[in-house]
Amino acid sequence: MSSSRPANELRRRLRFPGTEAYWDRRYEAGGTSGAGSYGPQAEWKASIVNGWVDALGVRSVVDLGCGDGNQLSLAHYPRYLGLDLSAEAVRMCIRRYGDDPTKSFLAYDPSSTSDAAGWLCADLALSMEVLFHLVDDGMFEDYLARLFDSAERYVVICSSDTSDIPQGPHERHRPFTPWISANRSDWVLEQRADPPEDMAIVSSLYLYRRV
Repeated sequence: MSSSRPANELRRRLRFPGTEAYWDRRYEAGGTSGAGSYGPQAEWKASIVNGWVDALGVRSVVDLGCGDGNQLSLAHYPRYLGLDLSAEAVRMCIRRYGDDPTKSFLAYDPSSTSDAAGWLCADLALSMEVLFHLVDDGMFEDYLARLFDSAERYVVICSSDTSDIPQGPHERHRPFTPWISANRSDWVLEQRADPPEDMAIVSSLYLYRRV
């Protein structure tokens, strides 16, 4: 079993053009952010996160990976900044929400972005099923660091936390909670919400609070 993993990883990488290129091509071809951003899955995620935002008095949200914006249509956030690596996704969100004064969007390339002054920070930093689309280890770890650095009080992550899930060429499921324990000791897991058993979703919702 273990001997086949390097070969499978090589085949996956040969098929995959890179995260930014993959999502730009997908959106330009009329694709969406995926099933998790639509229907019952999106409604379940929104019900949990909206409840946390309201109960905790969250005033602003920064979303690292806003996608096509459909999940946002169910959100109740006082002030929102959506960031995405895909410029096409950001253009889709601007077309849909450009007249809403509570929402801003920005195409975001981490390799050419530094935010030491904290302009991209909010009460709550949000990551909705982004982590398992970051197939490169360096991108995965950099994303987690930027996610927590963008949060003043809370971080919400919607993701799987295991590698025992079938994976496509644009997906790589792996645990993320060990990275947080090792690298963000000033944050604690406040709540975890698991999806209903009859819902076809591999992700749970994790609410972290700065100590």
